[in-house]
Amino acid sequence: MGSFLRLARILHVGLRFRLYRFLPRYAERGERDGARAVRLRQALETLGPIFVKFGQMLSTRRDLLPADVADELAKLQDRVPPFDTDLAVSEISRSLGVGLEEAFGTFERKPVASASVAQVHFGTLKDGTEVAVKILRPGVERAIAKDVLLLETAAGLLERYWADGRRLRPREVVAEFARHLDDELDLVREAANASLLRRNFQASPLLAVPAVHWDYCSRRVMVMERMRGTPISQVPVLREKRVDIPALARAGVEIFFTQVFRDGFFHADMHPGNILVTDEGKYVALDFGIMGTLSEVDKSYLAQNFLAFFNRDYRRVAQAHLDAGWVPAGTRIDDFEAAIRAVCEPIFARPLKEIYFGKLLLRLFQTSRRFQVAVQPQLVLLQKTLLNIEGLGRELDPDLDLWQTAKPFLERWMSEQVGWRGLARTLRREAPHWAQTLPVIPRLLYRLLAEDRLESMHAALERLAAENRRRNDLLAALLAMAAAALAFAAVALL
Repeated sequence: MGSFLRLARILHVGLRFRLYRFLPRYAERGERDGARAVRLRQALETLGPIFVKFGQMLSTRRDLLPADVADELAKLQDRVPPFDTDLAVSEISRSLGVGLEEAFGTFERKPVASASVAQVHFGTLKDGTEVAVKILRPGVERAIAKDVLLLETAAGLLERYWADGRRLRPREVVAEFARHLDDELDLVREAANASLLRRNFQASPLLAVPAVHWDYCSRRVMVMERMRGTPISQVPVLREKRVDIPALARAGVEIFFTQVFRDGFFHADMHPGNILVTDEGKYVALDFGIMGTLSEVDKSYLAQNFLAFFNRDYRRVAQAHLDAGWVPAGTRIDDFEAAIRAVCEPIFARPLKEIYFGKLLLRLFQTSRRFQVAVQPQLVLLQKTLLNIEGLGRELDPDLDLWQTAKPFLERWMSEQVGWRGLARTLRREAPHWAQTLPVIPRLLYRLLAEDRLESMHAALERLAAENRRRNDLLAALLAMAAAALAFAAVALL
């Protein structure tokens, strides 16, 4: 019942903000510039956190949206209406167990950023250290739970009644999405994510991550180092500061592929509101609630596919999909290869500004449907992040050649994985285990050999006993036959 009420509310909000006016047949002639975009943003804010996140992702895709809509949705990145500061102060005192004055030297009541799940205030600790304080929105857990329930209901209906339902696996996709949303509502987990990402890029000249002040963190409050920089969306300001924009775009690609393929741990909410740029051109990452992880199998599969794609080896791409079981076993590889070539070949050797991703996505969807390509829920976050990264690259440097930027990195990574460097790294990683295991190997071998010898002796004795029983049975049979023959001879003589 709750899901249907929520669905009714969504329909009511859509009508209230006249979202049907986005349909071509209802488009209003002469509507004030930007009015429809404002209505869309307000509708998403009214509907709650999940819809705001959807708007954030759309805001990075200026190739798919009219300019007025993209500009307005960009406000969802860090300018969602804030909640009352008194509620934030109460939450801090309740979560940390001390009053605001005891924990902080100063605390700015006006939030510096407000998003769908939390808002951020600047302040200082008692020792003068500058910090950013993140506080969850009151009641956000309850709002997200209702939306997830609605998504689960919709996914179940899609899987049951839509022809492509099973292939697209909507229930598993929603479950994956819900798991990451649940993680985002625990700021202790977010603080741990930030610490790991900071450790991974500790010596990096490309990316900075704020330090976490663990003594001031709880499930609903997180205190971290204050970071300074220019929002990455303010490209004209970056140019005024003489930041090398093409180099910044290339660095963004390298950061992403490093996170994915080196660490298997990547920032999965890379909209412009979560990224700053220092005056030296270094990225600053913020908001670590949604992080993606990849297994070694996933990383290897993706790297092989990317490299085959960059080398235009479409048969390799098709074969990798077959080997992974992502397409039915009876699929003709030559047909699948030809379909992939038809989609991908037209976009090579072109800068981002000449690639129409709307058409590309439509053709990819049609191809996946034709060949029954199964959706992989564990890669949904990666696909979402790829859209964000590509959208950022388009804003920073439309002339960026994404393929040529990424290919050398992937070739180097594959060389390190399968070459002698990979062997050396594996040996270093396994060294602590072998250091513990090697000293006891002689004893284990002796025990194994002793047990094997005992087993061999036992088996030999069993064989001897069986042979003796067989011989005894044969001797008894011969004696019986001899006795019978003597008896027969005696009767004949009589």
